[in-house]
Amino acid sequence: MIPALLAGVAGLLAAPALGGLAYRAVRQRRIARALEIRAPNGIVEDRFVRIGGIDQWIGIRGEDRDNPVLLVLHGGPGSPYSMFTPILRPWERHFTVVQWDRRGVGKTLGRNGKAGSGEMTFGRMVDDGIEVAELLRAHLGQDRVVLLASSMGTLVGVPMVQRRPDLFSAYVGTDQNVNMARSEVLSYELTLARLRAAGNTGGVAALEAIGADPSRWDVRGWNAKQRWVMRTDPMVRDLDRRLLLPLILSSPTYTLRDVAHVVAGLEFAAARLFDESMTFDARRLGTRFEVPFFLFQGEADVYTMTSLAEEYFAEIEAPRKAFALIRDAGHFAAFTRPEQFLTELLTHVRPLVTAAAAPGQRHARADNPL
Repeated sequence: MIPALLAGVAGLLAAPALGGLAYRAVRQRRIARALEIRAPNGIVEDRFVRIGGIDQWIGIRGEDRDNPVLLVLHGGPGSPYSMFTPILRPWERHFTVVQWDRRGVGKTLGRNGKAGSGEMTFGRMVDDGIEVAELLRAHLGQDRVVLLASSMGTLVGVPMVQRRPDLFSAYVGTDQNVNMARSEVLSYELTLARLRAAGNTGGVAALEAIGADPSRWDVRGWNAKQRWVMRTDPMVRDLDRRLLLPLILSSPTYTLRDVAHVVAGLEFAAARLFDESMTFDARRLGTRFEVPFFLFQGEADVYTMTSLAEEYFAEIEAPRKAFALIRDAGHFAAFTRPEQFLTELLTHVRPLVTAAAAPGQRHARADNPL
């Protein structure tokens, strides 16, 4: 992902005579019009709030601020998901969607710089996330929020709901990480088999040089392995160029400076969080949850292996739970198949949380807690 984003940004800046910047401006205006929310009870806000001792960016969008709040935890670990706002526009009719750039990532990194990002650990981000949820409850006048955790965001989301179930009406996992080391072994083996089947001797040699033992990898080796996964997986092949880069460069809320910070955050967060991420095992946090638990997984995810997610789900004990496969999808299922994903949210999650939110359970909104 990172090399393609770097190349795309560099190309845009280096060739203004070819109309790259002008075309970007046209695209941004067109997307901004499509994203307008004019509903009388709608909400469109983005700002920096003080979380965990530093300024962190939060964006809130929805057509009815009385809808259930959906707090999105991005992956990466340094890949902000506000870029996906145009794709998630239909979701905003049913949920108030909240995007959050965690410390060391995206606009939050731009505000604070690397030196000002503070403690870069998943534990610190769990603390931050709980603080964000508390602020959203007060700001939007709702007793609980739905937590949607994706990819490495699940390393933050699972402990959040385990520690503070009183804040959340449901946990929704996608691209769910279960056991990082085991997932990486399986992903490595599958990718190596695909390269051999394709007769790609260069790819085979590159993967064999990295080695099959994730405990011996550094972040550079892991990134190289991830690039070979992307090249060989038909579900996400060239997804960085086909989807991520166009969305980032045409986002009406991203300046070119913001784009540069997105790219910098991809590298910075991955380097700082790599060792901790590779030791993650969700089962060590327990498999009993006090909130409804949902997993909506791409049926062919080879980054966060779907087979491991299914095994983990079978062990979960929760007041209510459901598992759904997103068809014709791999990693990033929520964003490559957003209509299917929304159907699962509307089938399993929204009716449950709206039924639970009796009028007496709503908070009075604070004037401006953010």
